[in-house]
Amino acid sequence: MEHPKQFFREAFRYSDIELYLEGPLKYSELQFYSFHTDLTSFRPATLQKKALLEISELPEGRINVIRHKDMIVGYVTFVYPDPLERWSEGKMEDLIELGAIEIAPEYRAKGLGKELLRLSMKDKAMENYIIITTEYYWHWDLKGSGLDVWEYRKVMEKMMNAGGLTWFATDDPEISSHPANCLMARIGKNVSQASIEAFDQLRFVNRFMY
Repeated sequence: MEHPKQFFREAFRYSDIELYLEGPLKYSELQFYSFHTDLTSFRPATLQKKALLEISELPEGRINVIRHKDMIVGYVTFVYPDPLERWSEGKMEDLIELGAIEIAPEYRAKGLGKELLRLSMKDKAMENYIIITTEYYWHWDLKGSGLDVWEYRKVMEKMMNAGGLTWFATDDPEISSHPANCLMARIGKNVSQASIEAFDQLRFVNRFMY
């Protein structure tokens, strides 16, 4: 069961320019915005915009952005977990994944990622979901940030904490493959105990690791 998407928009000053935090965006809104050319953490900017357009058409897909005039300079996506990942095996309708978050380099280090997640959780529908994010160090911009893996991990944790996501233990092989990788999650107020227990079962397939 998908839940209605409540649109938000907030304006604020960044240096000497005005930015907007808004979302979730529909395809019809997203297609008319340009995409900052340095949003390339996952793929070239033109292909990433195409990926976001595809997500915007998914029933559960949520895309929230930071916008300067008509240009997107940051975004976060929420989707069902990839069918090839453990987190989809429970076929839970109330478990979604923070699939990607990215801020253009020139707009970083100003807390915009935290603001984007804070905005995202204003949507009351989010209280009906377990929201997860799987953090892998090989996705992090260590070179561009100048941080080592543990410094970057701390930055990521603080940003996710702003959206209410906290660390959860798991025996997932990919996450366990490096100590800097982690699973973080936010359990909404309306999530049932049965869903919480199902999530626990997904976190630990090898029960002896409890």
